Amino acid sequence: MDLTQELKGKIRLFQETEITEYHIYSRLARRVESGQNRQMLEKIAEDEQRHALFWQVYTKEVIKPSQLKVLFYSLIGRVFGFTFAVKLMEKGEERAQENYAQVIKAIPESEQIFQEEHEHENDLLDMLDEELLRYIGSIVLGLNDALVELTGALSGLTLALQNTRLIAMTGLITGLAAALSMGASEYLSTKSEGASKNPVRASIYTGSAYVVTVLFLILPYLIFPNYYIALSCTLLAAILIIASFNYYLSIAKDLSFKRRFFEMILLSFGVAAFSFIMGYVIRTFLGIDV
Repeated sequence: MDLTQELKGKIRLFQETEITEYHIYSRLARRVESGQNRQMLEKIAEDEQRHALFWQVYTKEVIKPSQLKVLFYSLIGRVFGFTFAVKLMEKGEERAQENYAQVIKAIPESEQIFQEEHEHENDLLDMLDEELLRYIGSIVLGLNDALVELTGALSGLTLALQNTRLIAMTGLITGLAAALSMGASEYLSTKSEGASKNPVRASIYTGSAYVVTVLFLILPYLIFPNYYIALSCTLLAAILIIASFNYYLSIAKDLSFKRRFFEMILLSFGVAAFSFIMGYVIRTFLGIDV
């Protein structure tokens, strides 16, 4: 078959992508315990290898995988979970769709490859069952409560106490006590629902998410002596936490980033603004000067 140089370039790119993803899926599968998840990842890896061999017929080249991508997505899978890694990878692949029409016109049998790529594999990805995502509701509970309560509490304490060390100490005590309370509540709630989730694990995920968020929000008060600068950095940290977590959810769970992001921002900053005003009112009303 006589192919133009432009078309050959696109087919080479497809082949490199497929062989790279074969190595990524294979690596991720080896790190997963035997069971459905490993079988699904191994099945997708086999499909990617078969697709790469299909393109090799037309390029007549043995193309090596991108080791940088293999390393990157393997690291992402180790840190954030294999579901997030593979869905992030598949999101990036969507940008190549505009090249499909031209290739299908020249090689009609390639249409089945593209169909498999975006239907069959997506079905398999939806069957992945990762513990982290099963307990995502518990993590959301801890993280969201910590953001709303601590941004509010720290804003109120900033005007009421006007001492960064004192604010940090009070906020830390409040945050740790609330984390234990939230963990216990999640344990009892999960146990009473009789859900498939383990109550102990659910409480650990909730409490841990709460504690980590508390530490990030309080850190500026331990670094900066000026309480207004500390509060500004805390609010910025809250925005970054909300953005990072919602980006993770938007990829791993296919949820809307914008809607959830602005919803959490409005809740957290609305409570923070109200608490800031209340801190000033209470301090003035009681005549306390720290």
